[in-house]
Amino acid sequence: MFLAVCRFALASKFHSSWFGSMIIFMSMKPSLSLKIGQQLRMTPQLQQAIKLLQLSTLDLQQEIQEALDSNVMLEEYDETLDSESQSAESESTATDNSLTAQDEIENPSTSESASESEAAPNQDDGPEYEDASPEDFDPALDGDHISDASELLSEDTIAEDLPVDSVWEDVYDSLPTALSSQGTPEDDNSFDQRHSPQGSVQSHLLEQLNLINLSETDEVIALHIVDGLDHEGALTLTLEEILEAMPVESEVEIDEIEAVLHLIQHLDPLGIAARNLGECLTIQLKAITGDSSEKLLALNLIEAHLPSLANRDFAFLLKHLKVSEQELQGAISLIQSLDPKPGAKLAETAPQYVVPDVVVTKKSNRWVVELNPAINPKIRVNPEYSALVKRNDSSPDQAYLRDQMQEARWFIKSLQQRNDTLLRVATRIMEVQAGFLEHGDSAMKPLVLHDIAEYVELHESTISRVTTQKYIDTPLGIYELKYFFSSHVGTHSGGEISSTAIRAKIKQLIAQENTRKPLSDSKIAALLSEDNIDVARRTVAKYREALMIPPSNERKQLN
Repeated sequence: MFLAVCRFALASKFHSSWFGSMIIFMSMKPSLSLKIGQQLRMTPQLQQAIKLLQLSTLDLQQEIQEALDSNVMLEEYDETLDSESQSAESESTATDNSLTAQDEIENPSTSESASESEAAPNQDDGPEYEDASPEDFDPALDGDHISDASELLSEDTIAEDLPVDSVWEDVYDSLPTALSSQGTPEDDNSFDQRHSPQGSVQSHLLEQLNLINLSETDEVIALHIVDGLDHEGALTLTLEEILEAMPVESEVEIDEIEAVLHLIQHLDPLGIAARNLGECLTIQLKAITGDSSEKLLALNLIEAHLPSLANRDFAFLLKHLKVSEQELQGAISLIQSLDPKPGAKLAETAPQYVVPDVVVTKKSNRWVVELNPAINPKIRVNPEYSALVKRNDSSPDQAYLRDQMQEARWFIKSLQQRNDTLLRVATRIMEVQAGFLEHGDSAMKPLVLHDIAEYVELHESTISRVTTQKYIDTPLGIYELKYFFSSHVGTHSGGEISSTAIRAKIKQLIAQENTRKPLSDSKIAALLSEDNIDVARRTVAKYREALMIPPSNERKQLN
């Protein structure tokens, strides 16, 4: 009985595990199901179009050049040159035909003999050169032997061709100018030299120090001082710090460091390596010859009253110095003629030139926006290479040519789409800001990206890409397309005015102010309020700082 129960339990356990395994196996079998979903994927063509759209002018030209270098199917062409070459070919063909007809009229015997020779060709000549004369053959093209230079020199006729007593002037009327180290000023002052960035402050001073006979100790001190200058030529280290940086075995004293510093400060430019503004201006003032009253008063102002002069506290200066306004103004004018940052001009970088992408001009009393042809090279698929592509051929060479042709067409289409989008956006911007073209910044209207995007039926991100680092040439100057977008400020009548127009009005008010009593930010806000512009004082201060205009206390002058 016990054995029967055990057999039943084992059988039940095996059956249940087998049934569970079958369920698991049945649930793991492959099946098909439908699922609906949305997914955004960018094709290579779209990626290329977006990439070209956001490139600046210089980057686009580099991208086009890289495409021309990498794709054999792309070539740059000029429509004017193509039309001129075609017209020249047609003219030459017409000229040849007219000359042939004229020869036949004037020399009928020649034409008859030519026709007889054509009718009875010489059996010794080949069929391809039946009516050709020996002068009509080019040895280089026909495969004949051409004598090289050694063979020509070894001929006996060299004495007849070029006599031994001849000189170069007999053969050439004018000799080319020899390229030597002593060239013309234009050669020395080449384009690269004129437009390359100047050297740093350190290199400029080291060139002068190399011409001075300094001792080894003074040379080490000078190197430490030069290394402590910033890009504007000011000394950022104290004499004690320079002393600590000197080698211990040099046994340098601080007086020696000050003497070397005094020497460097009188190098070119004068006042370099100054420790503060007062020292820089004092060095330049003392270098002026003569001891005029203006010079002495200017030295007194710099040494004793520089903070008051910076704050333009002219009433305090007139009271304590006991001078007239004319004398004080003369001393201030002399100080203003000095250079507070003598090393700044040595650290100037090369100028960054801007090439406009589009140009707006007035034609027939209408503003017309056009692409700049100078930065829009015309490229096309090479017709000779495209003719080599065969559809039915599946060789590797044909597959390569087909891929190159497809990439070339995509690139040209993306470039055309970029130019079309840029032209549409720029045209719409100028339509909105037509008042700016007529009257300047004061007539600027409020404009945001959404307004342009809605009109041209593009996304705001696309408008942002189009207007970034894209420039337009207007009669008032070259501006970035982003310049024409600005926020708006409300008016008392319920209208809107552009923030750019407000900045223009603030600039105009400050230009017309009395320099003895400059307008404060509150006064400017009140004047704008009288002009129906509702703007707060802090907003005026923000716009004034954006225009890089100092506050009223720093704009105060005596005259």
